[in-house]
Amino acid sequence: MPSADSLYDYVVVGAGPAGCLLANRLSADPACRVLLLEAGGRDNYPWIHVPVGYLYCIGNPRTDWCFKTEAQPGLDGRSLGYPRGKVLGGCSSINGMIYMRGQAADYDRWAELGNAGWAWKDVLPLFKASENHFAGASESHGAAGEWRVEQQRYSWPILDAFRDAAEQSGVAKVADFNTGDNEGCGYFQVNQRSGVRWNAAKAFLRPIAARPNLTVLTDVQVDQVLLSQSRATAVKARWQGAWHEFGARREIILCAGSVGSPGILQRSGIGPRALLNDLGITVRHELPGVGGNLQDHLQLRLIYQIRNTHTLNQMANSLWGKLGMGLRYLYDRSGPLAMAPSQLGAFVRSGPEQASANVQYHVQPLSLERFGEPLHRFPAFTASVCNLRPASRGRIDIRSADMNAAPLIDPNYLSDAQDLKVAADSIRLTRRIVQAPALAIFDPKEYLPGAALDTEEQLYEAAGKIGTTIFHPVGTCRMGSGTLDVVDNQLRVHGIPGLRVADASIMPQIVSGNTCSPTLMIAEKAAQLILKGTPSHLMLSDSNAIPTP
Repeated sequence: MPSADSLYDYVVVGAGPAGCLLANRLSADPACRVLLLEAGGRDNYPWIHVPVGYLYCIGNPRTDWCFKTEAQPGLDGRSLGYPRGKVLGGCSSINGMIYMRGQAADYDRWAELGNAGWAWKDVLPLFKASENHFAGASESHGAAGEWRVEQQRYSWPILDAFRDAAEQSGVAKVADFNTGDNEGCGYFQVNQRSGVRWNAAKAFLRPIAARPNLTVLTDVQVDQVLLSQSRATAVKARWQGAWHEFGARREIILCAGSVGSPGILQRSGIGPRALLNDLGITVRHELPGVGGNLQDHLQLRLIYQIRNTHTLNQMANSLWGKLGMGLRYLYDRSGPLAMAPSQLGAFVRSGPEQASANVQYHVQPLSLERFGEPLHRFPAFTASVCNLRPASRGRIDIRSADMNAAPLIDPNYLSDAQDLKVAADSIRLTRRIVQAPALAIFDPKEYLPGAALDTEEQLYEAAGKIGTTIFHPVGTCRMGSGTLDVVDNQLRVHGIPGLRVADASIMPQIVSGNTCSPTLMIAEKAAQLILKGTPSHLMLSDSNAIPTP
């Protein structure tokens, strides 16, 4: 526990995927004292660890911040739930467990935007460094890391048929989405170990719990970064009912995510001048890009009623089905309780004008009106399709100087005409796949959005009614060297020595896939950059340190 005179070399804010990995890497040097602060609680809630338990973690204030977006004009005026992990392991404790890197071109584009060192050839070794792949080490995968990747342990006939139908529609079957080009259809690999969720806390913190130079505190809410002569020296936080200032001799690294990191910066007086002035916050350093450039994957959840097979809907609505699932999981950690929310995936071009796969499918042997509600009582599957490279941009800002006030989240979904076209094309593409011969035996009938909707305008309206977040917000502390960029290619906050951001918020453009493992890669890169060494003139001397009460 911190004492009255404690001072750390590094203070890491946020114990999500990035923070857990960084705490592991930085504390590997026994001479470095590392403090990891997490606003949520311990990851000891049982449903975190049973894979299907995501249904009981999302929307649960025990594990989720339960944020809401602003009403979205592009989504028929709806406000969406915006899940973010509120627990050790962060979103890796409540997400879909899908191991996905994106496309090589994503990272090459980051480098083309002026971020040297972030091309695919640079980041592939970083992915491999933390990876523990079931198939062992190879040109594409690593096996000596902590981030366990396994095959799924249960299959459904309807998903096999969808994969065959996709092949009949011109989408090739692939075995591995993570070699740089993910185009094709196949089963997702998942972050599990023997049928149990493998979150970042298990991977990166538990094995090093005995390190005397690492302190991990939960239920600590960081308000702001404190500056001394424009240098970051400490964080001000609420812990155990009192205010504390946790000091850092070398660096403070924000890993609070695309919602949390810009909020901390803005409360610290680092951000857009107009916003800070409106909220009565003294401008310490003007950075107009903080909170902007928000990008997210909007999914369209197309639901099809089927016959002649079973889905999770029937099992979940039957007492005997629930009992059977529970016994199967207790016996060998398999069956429906071991399944990721989405098992089958596909990366496809929504139209011939696309240079590479620009939409992603998450196909599920279940259906429901919306997350948090019961599964339908009829057999069905959901073909969720998202635009991988949305053109729409939004913002995340604080509403007040009070750290307990919910943030203002405005993703601005479907505000760009390009996104509307991709949405309409995606619905048509899904219909073509579902009409392929391989699915005919199941007699699929479109439940949502409804087969009668067919014109361009009707499909635009349908997308607005069924679109929802797939929980991939990025970009709110964008990396680059422009006037709206927040960090440089070393992840250092522009103009603030001693302060970095290392999480999904630094992505200049969203990756073409799920964002958890790319966030770990960002943290691995940050660790390498930090451990190159901090020049002595940039370190906070003990005599000038801000003590930790």
